[in-house]
Amino acid sequence: MRVRLGRDAAWSCRAPAVELPLEPFVISTGVVALAEIGDKTQLLAFLLAAKFRRPLPIVVGILVATLVNHALAGAVGAWITTLLPPTTLRWVLGLSFLGMAVWTLIPDRLEEDEARLAGFGVFGTTLAAFFMAEMGDKTQIATVALAAQYQAMFPVVTGTTLGMMIANVPAVLLGGRIAERIPVRVVHMIAATIFLLIGLATLLGAGERLGF
Repeated sequence: MRVRLGRDAAWSCRAPAVELPLEPFVISTGVVALAEIGDKTQLLAFLLAAKFRRPLPIVVGILVATLVNHALAGAVGAWITTLLPPTTLRWVLGLSFLGMAVWTLIPDRLEEDEARLAGFGVFGTTLAAFFMAEMGDKTQIATVALAAQYQAMFPVVTGTTLGMMIANVPAVLLGGRIAERIPVRVVHMIAATIFLLIGLATLLGAGERLGF
């Protein structure tokens, strides 16, 4: 609060700015959007869209499930940074990103148990199915690693959630009409390359935020 008195007395209040660090947000959005193409959760989005044909509650269910899931993942990532010394953390994160690069190149499939649709209505079914399918999935693990790497939980979770929506909203709205037109292999190669570069940069010490 700033008070300025004078001939023309004036009051002005400057609210603190809420910053969204650009690099972790952009990297998190891009890499998750690319990695999600052809992922089992995108396959689930296609399945839900074909079964219910009600895109709005499906999209909202995906958004809520992703926010909750990735917020938990981001919290785990932030917690990990308090457990490990910087050098150990650098190696753990670097190798994790390299592992993500390999994992991204492995074709994904939707297991029968994960595709089982409960009778909780469109929104409830989407929320439950998406949350469970995302547990232990590569995009959730990527969120943990990115949150630990950047020590910026809010922009990372915001970015990974946006990346999920970029990949899954068109899947819900357009369904099978876009499934065969996406060059999944090429997209996964790009995502794997990004993970590879992040991993190598981390191992080489490009982690100034963590004090490497």
